[in-house]
Amino acid sequence: MSDLADLIPKANSPSPTDKLRLIQLLAEELAVDEGGGIQANQSYVTWSPDRAFDAADIMLRTLVANEAHL
Repeated sequence: MSDLADLIPKANSPSPTDKLRLIQLLAEELAVDEGGGIQANQSYVTWSPDRAFDAADIMLRTLVANEAHL
């Protein structure tokens, strides 16, 4: 494998799209090397605020209270 000093000039020549793809490939490889992380072609459950009714209620009350103080 090439020395890092040899790779840096080569990493500067691709298009921005190719650079992003290189970053993605390196991140995926690093995650595999570390034994975890996000893996390609997998689905993951994530939290979304679209059902955070309690938080929305608190925010609305705070906004109304702040408007009353103006």
